[in-house]
Formats: sequence, structure tokens, C-alpha cells
Amino acid sequence: MSRLDNAIHELNHIEDVAGRDQWVNNIHPLVKLALTIIYIIIVVSFGKYNLSGLIGMAVYPAAVFILAELSFKDSLKRLKVVLPFVCIVGIFNPFFDRIPIYNIGSFTVTTGMISMLTLVIKGVFSVLASYLLIAITTIEEICFALRLIHVPSIIVTQVMLMYRYISMLIGEVERITKAYSLRAPGQKGIHFKVWGSLVGQLLLRSMDKAEAVYESMCLRGFNGNFYYSEKHKFVMSDIIYFAVWLIILLVFRFVPIVRAFGYIFG
Repeated sequence: MSRLDNAIHELNHIEDVAGRDQWVNNIHPLVKLALTIIYIIIVVSFGKYNLSGLIGMAVYPAAVFILAELSFKDSLKRLKVVLPFVCIVGIFNPFFDRIPIYNIGSFTVTTGMISMLTLVIKGVFSVLASYLLIAITTIEEICFALRLIHVPSIIVTQVMLMYRYISMLIGEVERITKAYSLRAPGQKGIHFKVWGSLVGQLLLRSMDKAEAVYESMCLRGFNGNFYYSEKHKFVMSDIIYFAVWLIILLVFRFVPIVRAFGYIFG
């Protein structure tokens, strides 16, 4: 399977996972969206040296992975393109912030090292939280939740169309690259001299496909707005889920639980 085929497969797989009939998936999408936003805000609010407090925020992604029965290993594979960029954030901190804190044998730990780890963990937790939202909520439900908080409909429509038809664009790229490889056997990759013409062909093919899709949508009554399903109504389980997680996140934010456990067992 080529990389493009694998990308299409991964998009379809994530959509299938998000549409499973599990109680976590059936939580109101606005609750899951609000918790994700609150979690990211709380994570980034930690001080750059508060590593012990930040580690405690792993409770949310860890619990959601377990409740949703998602594979952490497979999730890391899907995020392998994003996580390296997240991990290089703050890589220069140890060179500019050299105040020593304590020694581990002959190795000196500096404030720059702590701040670098803190930035990396903040980025990883934020990416994981966003991934979990997509993994347990379909794109229609996310757009429905965005409209409930009055995000402009044109933005929500663009988000949905981009997500829905990115697989179509990848499919067009796959067909063009296969056609090129059949006409240039034994050549690795695509020669840079034909990049411009191939991109132009991709643009023209995409425009033709987009016009056909738009005509099909108009025939089905599309008038510029999406009417999202009203099946989601707040129930007591949604309120309890939100309240419990909000309390847990606030406790881990303002109470040094990890440090307390360190004192008890250290």
C-alpha cells in the first residue's frame, strides 16, 4: 500500500472509529468539544517550570484512551508526523537557561531542561487531546457543536468540506502519480521538471470534480447551509460527564497531587 493509499485508509479508519456505538462516543459533542478546549487551556496555563503539576494532566488522555478502547500505540503512529515538530519546541532552552537545580550523580539538571520538557509535554498533551476529540466524535458532530457556540456557518462549512473531500484530493494525487510512474518506469519519485504540469493537471481535475460535487449537492437541495442532526440532546449523563471531568481537571491544576504522591512514596 502506497503512502497516499495509506493516508486515505487512515482517514476512513478514524471516521469509522468515531462513529462507533460506544457510550463515550455518544456523549454530547458540545461536551466533548468544551472539555477539549478547557483541557488545552489548563495545560498551557502551567508555568514553564511546573513539570510535576503538568504530568498530572495525563489523567485525561489516559482515561479517554481506556474508556474509548483506543490503541495508544496506533495513535502515536498516526501522529508520528506531528509529534516530532511538537517535541522540538523549546529545544534551545537548555542553552539559554542554565541555572542548575539539582544533580543526578555527575549530571546537572538545569531550569532550561525543565522548561524544555514542560513545553514538549504541553504540546504532546494538546495534540493528544485534539486527536481524541476527532477519534470519538464524527466531523458532523464537531461541526454541530461549533454551530452551537455560534461559530460562523461559513467557517464550519469550510471545515466540513475540507475534511470530507481531502480524501478525494488525495485520490486524484494517487492516480496522477501512478500514471506518471507507469510512463517513467524505474524512476524514483517525480522529476522536478514536470512538477508544474502535474500540479496544473491536479488543479483542473479537482475543479472538475468539485463542480460535479457541487451540482450533485444543489440537486439535493443544498443552498449554502448545512443542517446538522438534532438527535443530540443534553441528558443527565452528559452533564455528569462534564462536571466530573471539570472537577478533576481543576483539582489537578490547583492541587499539587503528583508532588504530594512524590513526598509520600519518596
